[in-house]
Parts: sequence; C-alpha cells; structure tokens
Amino acid sequence: MTIKKLFTILTLGFSITGASAFSLRADSTEKTKNDYEKIIKKSTLQREGVLNVYESEKKWYLEIPDTLLNRYFLTVTRLIATPSGFSMYGGEKLNEQTIYFEKGNAGRIFLRSVDYRQDAAEDDAIFQALEKSSQHPIISALDIKGSNEQKNTYLVDATDLFKKDNPVLSLANSIKTENKLGSLADDRSFIIDMRSYPINLEVQTAKTYSTSSPSVAVGSQTFTINTSMVLLPKTPMQKRLSDSRVGYFANKFILFADAKQGSKAYNFIQRYRLEPQEKDLAHYRRGELVEPKQPIVYYIDPATPKKWRPYLIAGVNDWNKAFEQAGFKNAIVGKEWPESDTTMSLEDARFSVIRYFASEKANAYGPRISDPRSGEIIESHVGWYHNVMKLLQQWFMVQVGPLDKRAQKMELDDEVMGELIRFVSSHEVGHSLGLRHNMGSSSQTPVEKLRDKAWVEKHGHTVSIMDYARFNYVAQPEDNIGLAGIYPRIGMYDTWAIQWGYQYLPQFADAFLEQDFLIKQTTDSLKSNPKLWFGGEGNGIDPRSQKEDIGDDSMLASSYGLKNLKRVVDNLVEWTATPNDDYTNLKDMHKAVRSQFNRYLYHVLKNIGSVYETEKNRNDAGAVYSTVPRAKVKSAVAYVNENVFTPPMWLYPQDIQQYINKDADKEILDQQEQMLNMLLSPGMLHNLYLKSLSAEVAYPLEEYLADITSGVWTPTVTDARVNAIKRSQQRYYMEKLDQLINPKGSKDNAVIGQAERSDIQLYAMNQLISLQRTLQKRATSSKAAIDKQHYEKMLNETRRIQQNKNK
Repeated sequence: MTIKKLFTILTLGFSITGASAFSLRADSTEKTKNDYEKIIKKSTLQREGVLNVYESEKKWYLEIPDTLLNRYFLTVTRLIATPSGFSMYGGEKLNEQTIYFEKGNAGRIFLRSVDYRQDAAEDDAIFQALEKSSQHPIISALDIKGSNEQKNTYLVDATDLFKKDNPVLSLANSIKTENKLGSLADDRSFIIDMRSYPINLEVQTAKTYSTSSPSVAVGSQTFTINTSMVLLPKTPMQKRLSDSRVGYFANKFILFADAKQGSKAYNFIQRYRLEPQEKDLAHYRRGELVEPKQPIVYYIDPATPKKWRPYLIAGVNDWNKAFEQAGFKNAIVGKEWPESDTTMSLEDARFSVIRYFASEKANAYGPRISDPRSGEIIESHVGWYHNVMKLLQQWFMVQVGPLDKRAQKMELDDEVMGELIRFVSSHEVGHSLGLRHNMGSSSQTPVEKLRDKAWVEKHGHTVSIMDYARFNYVAQPEDNIGLAGIYPRIGMYDTWAIQWGYQYLPQFADAFLEQDFLIKQTTDSLKSNPKLWFGGEGNGIDPRSQKEDIGDDSMLASSYGLKNLKRVVDNLVEWTATPNDDYTNLKDMHKAVRSQFNRYLYHVLKNIGSVYETEKNRNDAGAVYSTVPRAKVKSAVAYVNENVFTPPMWLYPQDIQQYINKDADKEILDQQEQMLNMLLSPGMLHNLYLKSLSAEVAYPLEEYLADITSGVWTPTVTDARVNAIKRSQQRYYMEKLDQLINPKGSKDNAVIGQAERSDIQLYAMNQLISLQRTLQKRATSSKAAIDKQHYEKMLNETRRIQQNKNK
C-alpha cells in the first residue's frame, strides 16, 4: 500500500486541530506591529538565518516566518562544559526531540513536541480516528510580541524558553535524577549566545542546578549547554523497511489501514541520505561508481591528540570500500576540524564529529541523530574516551602477546596503538552509519582457517568489523601470522550491509513497493553466501553469536586461546615491568588474564542447553531453530572438565603470586562451585532432558551426567594442593546430587518444580549408584590415608542420600 501522507503532519505539516481555531485576534494586530518596530529598533544584536535572532533590552527574540509554522525542527541539546566529576562530558547528548511551531490562540505561538508512533493513509477513514487519539503535547506557549506583515513573520520572546528549565530543550529528567540535580537557579542561569544559520539555530546557555550529591561541597553545579534546532526536510526521505536478516538500527511505527483486519508494526532503518547527482543518475543505473550529492563527513575533535587524528580519520575513510558496493565513490570522508573557521561549532547538529573525552572510562560509542519520520541520519557525535587505549593495550597483550613482540610491553609504540585506534574508529563509525553489532559474524570463519597464514591475512579473521572479535587469539606463534591476519577489518558482511541500506532505488514509489525487491535480494544473497549471516547482539540463545569470541567452534578456539594465555602468564612479570612500577601493572594485567580465561570458558558454556537461531524469510531454506548437536555439547563439557574441574593452577604461578598474593584456592573453588551450580541445576538438566526427547542429535542426559561426574571424580595426583581442591570440589558435587535426589522447598519455582516431577531424579539416582561402585574401589585401593578417609566418607554420604530418597 502507498502511504500518501504521513500521520501527524509528518510530510505537509498541517496542524491536527485546524488553523482556524488559532487565528490571531484582530484587535491585537496594530499593537503587535508597533511592538515589533519598537523591539527591532532597540535591538543591539541582529542575526539572520532560518529564524532571525534579535537581542533587545537583555531579552532574546526569534522571528518566525509564516512559512515555517508546522515545519519540523530536530532539537539536539549537548553539553559544552561540565562540572568536575560529573558523569558526562562536553560533547555528549543530553536531549533529543522533534518540535514544531504552531499559530495558537490569544496572540501566541505554541511549541509542540512530536512523538511518531502510528501512521495511516490520509484517504483511509481510520486516519480520522488516528488523528483524534494522537495530539502532540504543547511544551511552551510563546507570546507574540510583534509581527511584520510584509515579511509574514511573528516576533516571539524566547528568553524563558531557553533560559529556564525545559524537558525538551534542557537536561532530560532521567539525567537530572541520576545525578541528583534539583531545581534550576534562575539568578545563575542565562543565555550566552544565539546564532542563526540557513537551516539551524544554535543557542548556548549556562544553567545552574541545586544538587544533593554528597560529593559537591557548594550544593550546586553549573553546566554550559548548546541546543541545536535543525530544520528537517519538508519532504522526508523515503523510508527503508527493515529486514531482520540485516543488522540496522530501526525506528518502529504502527500502521492502520481500512483494508486490513488489524494494525501491523513496521520498522524502518536509520541511514544517511545518499543520492547520486542528477547528472550521474544514468551512470549510477548502469552500475558505474558516482559521487553522491552530499558526502558523509566526520570531523575530528580538535581536543584529540594530534598523533591519533590520522588513525581516526583512516577509520572513517575505510568505509569507502563498503559504499562502493552501494554504487558510490568518495561517499564518506574524515577531516580535521577547521579551527580557524569561527562560524563552525562542534555542538552544531549539522556536523558529525568524533568527540574526544578526557575520561577514565575505557570505552567508545557511535550514536546517531535521525529524522523520526524517515530514519534519515542528520548527524552523529561518536564518543571516544581517552582510556579506551588502556583497554586496547590489555587486549593486545593478553590475546596477541605471544604472536607479536610489539604487544609485549605496557606502553605500545605509537604506530601499533594508532592501528588499534583505527579499527575501533571503524567499528564506532559503523554504528553511526546505522549498523548494529553482528556478534555472529566471527562464527562464519572455520577455526582451522584462523591458523592458515595466507588465508587469514587475505580475508581477515571475521567477516564483520561490527563484531566484538578483537584479535585472532587462535593463531599460534609457529603460524607466523602477521597483523593483517590478527587485526579486525571491514569485511564482506559490512560491505553487503552497506549496499543493502544505502543503494539508491528511485524506481520504487514507496517503502512497501521497495520492500519486495529488497527481500528477494537478501534471500538470494544469503543463499549464495551464507557467511553474510546476521547474528545479532550476542544476547540471545545462539552459541554462534557471542561477544569477544572467534571461529566456528568455541571449544577448539578457546583451547587455542588458552595455549596463548599460558604463554602470556609465563612472561607476565617481564612484560609488565616498567621503571619504578610497584607491581600495579602486574596486578592489572593478571586481572585481564583472568578475565580472558573466563571469556573463553563462557564462550564454551553457551553451547550447553542452547539452540541455534537463524532469522528466516519464507523463501529461505532450513529451520529457524535447531538443536546444538551432541558432539558440540559433549565437547563443551570436556572443556570444563579439563580446564575448570582440573584446577587451573597455571593461572597462579609462584613468580606472580609473590608480588600480587591472590587467594588462588578460593578463586578456583568459587569457580568450580559456580560451574556445578549451573551444570547440575534442575533447570539446565530439565532443558537438556527435553531436548534429548525431541531431537535425535541432542546430548542424552545420562551421558551428560556421566561426563560431568567423570570430570569431577578424576583420581588424585601427586600434587597435594590440587588433591585438596579436588576433594572440596567432590564434596560440593555430592551436595548438588543430594539436592537433585532429595529436593527441598523449591516447588514455588515452576521450572524447578517441573524438573523435579520429571525423570531427572531417576537419572540422578542412577548416577549416584554408579558413583558408589567407583567410591568403593577407591576407598579400598587408595594409599594416602586422607584420600581413603575422603572416599569412605563420600561413600557413606551416597548411602545417606539413598536412604533419604527411600523414606
């Protein structure tokens, strides 16, 4: 269906209440005309632009043309300067709203806020009902102080609109609540400046709030804030309806139609407007590369250290190869901020900027500001925290240290750090272009290929920069793989996703007609190249879609990762040494090593009890949901047995312990108990049991329990410390088995209750009986007195558990 008019004046900008209800009183015309002349005459500042600005007698006025009434403005409020210790930084967004001016009653101009959630065609009867249930709120009523009949303009006093607190043009309420900000101090809040440009108004204010934060001694905090009001296109860009098989950020709306028996939800993606010039349209249609009418430009914050700017710019420009697949050359460019141009402002919502924050946070992010009617991205302010470099250094040493000498120190060479900055820049810019994470992309590369020097250096270790696939930790030193096969890069998924979102399709009159073409295009692409799979954010049930992992086999990839991690531990004291260091580096990096060990473990664990989930269209072959095969889950249990239930003493060598004194035994035991809690939980066992009943490829519960028992009850070794940990682990296992066979007080939990009423108790009892035979043999054969006592006690415990079950 073709939508001729977007609901709530989205295209043409008509008031839903009707212009006649808001006509000005005739007897006020002469007075407002005289006030206009008086105010203009006394003004000490006049600026022309989309809205003319006047400062007169310490008040600020806006001149609103009649032609801009009911036209949409996107307002973006950002911090310029913040108090020390505040949770946000200069350049970060405080608020975003779409607004419009409307001629009101009693000589006023109303300012309304727009919330686009529902839509209908204007020639459908249901459109009338939708209008009556979706009125936009009035956020301010501005008195008309004067008018100019020749120019058809209205002069309003905007001083209080920007000076006072306002939920649309000031700090969002959630930010004030989070930071314990109270009321606005009117005597210490004021407008600093207003500047008007052809399509936007820029307003700088200083605002002082009371605060109840105990860290603020004076009881108030002052912020310098900028609000941009950008005029949106009169005719919005055509929407592009989203496809769940391609990862784009999207806006949602509900469509009502007379011809349908119910409403339907649609999503449309966020993307920049990228179009060929008219003279190049024929060339574009023939498949030739053309330059766009308006390229996408990202400026680098002048607060960025100069040595990192070229790498941030390179991270932007790297996307050009992706846009070439969409038919555009020189579509995106990174530039240094023109500091000599005083007409430009970093806070101006017309400019996309990579902002640099002097922050202890180790992070970066890539947001977008978009037109709510169409998803057109207006601008983006990528946030770059200074301490992201510390995180990069840790990742590089922990994952790549054994592969490259340049990673074997705390302060990386500028060239190396620059290249790390470059790939993070590409990732965040990808978000700002509209792309979501694709945490499943790394699973499309076979683990064996990650060790193939020629292959991985040519293709990269993941098909998408939008994954959290930091480095190729699978590669081993003997593979001699260079950085081209270790660093992430823009890959085939990224170029395909950009093509899907940014290809210019003028032959389709609306988004619904275009959708049929795009669905078929996506289906054909995925059929010919399954590696283009979009795996989502990594928060679901599919073990192929995880954060920080690589390769198509979590167990094999993690095993290779552990080999490198053990090499890192062997060299950590040397690699972390710096002059006058008090072993803080060693503590920090050992913590990073422990975290990496846990990442590998949890990549493996997600294979247990999970299913594969693949978004499908009706035209796609194969199932949406399928069970993880037995071999994969069995391999996951084997990994836990080998690397957790066998105490990982290598993580705590004496040459490190003598400087950091970690409680190794407690950390190991805590993790072992955590694993038993998860692996032997009634919910997990019930899940596995049901899968084994419904899928032939599933892991039988009896075999699963036997494999875990085998890992826990491995024979003692010569290391007394290891044996002590194993005995404690085995006692805890017996507690978990007792809880399965003799549950207490868990009937209020529906899942646990179902598990307890299932056959799981029978399987647990069978495991207990099997374990009795093992314990009887070991109690007899053990030579060490303490081992013999332990096995005899555990044997008695099995009898007690069995007796309690029979009561």
